[in-house]
Amino acid sequence: MRRLQQAEALFLRFMPEVSETSGLNGRWWAMPSTLNLVTSATEIGLTDESLGSGPAGSITGSHTTTRSSRQNSERTVFGRIASIMGAFDGNQQVLGLGGLSERTGLPKSTLHRMADQLCQVGWLARDAGGYRVGMRMFELGSLAIAENRLYEVALPHLVALAAKTGMSAHLGVLDQGEVVHLGKVTAGSSRLTAHRGSRLPAYCTALGKAMAAYDDDALRTILASPMPRRTANTITEPFALRSELGQIRKTGVAYDRGELHEELCCVAAPIGRPGETLGAISLTGVSGRTRWGVAAEAVVSTASAIANANYRNTRVDAWM
Repeated sequence: MRRLQQAEALFLRFMPEVSETSGLNGRWWAMPSTLNLVTSATEIGLTDESLGSGPAGSITGSHTTTRSSRQNSERTVFGRIASIMGAFDGNQQVLGLGGLSERTGLPKSTLHRMADQLCQVGWLARDAGGYRVGMRMFELGSLAIAENRLYEVALPHLVALAAKTGMSAHLGVLDQGEVVHLGKVTAGSSRLTAHRGSRLPAYCTALGKAMAAYDDDALRTILASPMPRRTANTITEPFALRSELGQIRKTGVAYDRGELHEELCCVAAPIGRPGETLGAISLTGVSGRTRWGVAAEAVVSTASAIANANYRNTRVDAWM
């Protein structure tokens, strides 16, 4: 009750700053010897040993708030809060006022005032280096994952896929032209895999291309945005990307051939039927060490099993 009252006070305090005309426009080797499922805040793992923080080359969520969206959204109190919370990612888990100002475009005085209020309601927490995401946001995020039907249905299939292949299996969905990772099951000691909740560009990831090939709206969003080169293999030309997606529609399989990180390759398949793509799953491995034909067959088979399981559950819910 106290947090609810604090949140209400925060809202009322900044409400006079809201303009009547402004809007909120926002917006994946060796087989592991043990299966160690850790249902924690960060991931589910199939590992031989604990996974520490990855090196600089680790795949992590990238900061996705664009300058244009910041300019449009920062006019409202909700837009400012969204900009502050969106500034944190896998690379920057702790930010001081200077880092927050650089990432949000907001003045330090405003950030100091709002960050203190957000700490009071548990959305942020103070840290030696500044601020980090608070426990209340972890609680809310856990609710979102727990309530996601696709994640619940896919999880046992991801576990089986990782155990069978000895590779890391991922589940993702598309959001505004980006891949949001709903879950993963890691295999072996590889640390170069995205974490749950992270965002990655769709145009240079197997998961993203597997879904964008069947989503015209998402493709338009992707092509209307910059596609910077991540490696020498990254597809950056719209025509080349369209051609790649056309091939994916024919085969039902998407590849990332070192397009995001040169040392890694991925294979993915969409979950669902054309026009009803629910998400996608992928396997990730080190370039030159994986039999990708075998991996592709395993991914396609698992994606089909997840789609069928989801369909059965939907029918049962409708009947009840």
